[in-house]
Amino acid sequence: MYARVADVMTRDVVAVRADASFKEIAAMLRSMQVSAFPVLDGDDKVIGVVSETDLLPKEALEAGFERHRRWRSARRHRAELAKAAGVTAADLMSRPPVTVGPFDLVSHAAHLMYDHGITRLPVVGPGGKLAGIISRSDVLSVFNRPDEDIRREITDKIIVREFRADPALVTVTVTGGVVTLASTPETAIIGHKIAGEVRHMEGVAAVRERVSHPPGGSVSGER
Repeated sequence: MYARVADVMTRDVVAVRADASFKEIAAMLRSMQVSAFPVLDGDDKVIGVVSETDLLPKEALEAGFERHRRWRSARRHRAELAKAAGVTAADLMSRPPVTVGPFDLVSHAAHLMYDHGITRLPVVGPGGKLAGIISRSDVLSVFNRPDEDIRREITDKIIVREFRADPALVTVTVTGGVVTLASTPETAIIGHKIAGEVRHMEGVAAVRERVSHPPGGSVSGER
């Protein structure tokens, strides 16, 4: 029901060593067409992440960075000066790295990316060693699930197995990842509980609840 990071991550990852030079990193970022690299120590443990943003202060300093000091806090200014003077990945990288494990939920990776404003997360295994990388596009790939797979999972796993209910009590339709659960007033309560579970399923874009009444009125809702 819930996709894990290992299900969508990229396993073939380009990383740099802590002693990689500024020039080497800049060239690799351009040639590989990525925005950041994990930084590894001698034991292949992820110790940081170096990105385009980490390299920018050097260019900014040469272009008159000091003139804009008044616009920055003293702490941020010192950090940017340190990066501007950096010559290796160890000098330039952001630390500690924000990482996820291969068995973490994809939704957890999405929350980390959103909270930290980053586009890629190193995936680390035992001992903090690099196992892969997950990007925003990887996270969004869970919405590629076929509608029929979603409908089948709702019926078989949620309605039948979890709630031990008759699948005829709630009619399930899925179109473009949007799930519609149709019930009667007599089954509306269980339909609402099922909707609560369906909202957390991978690949579900929205859930609509429909309660059908006898001729004379109907109630519907979307949450």
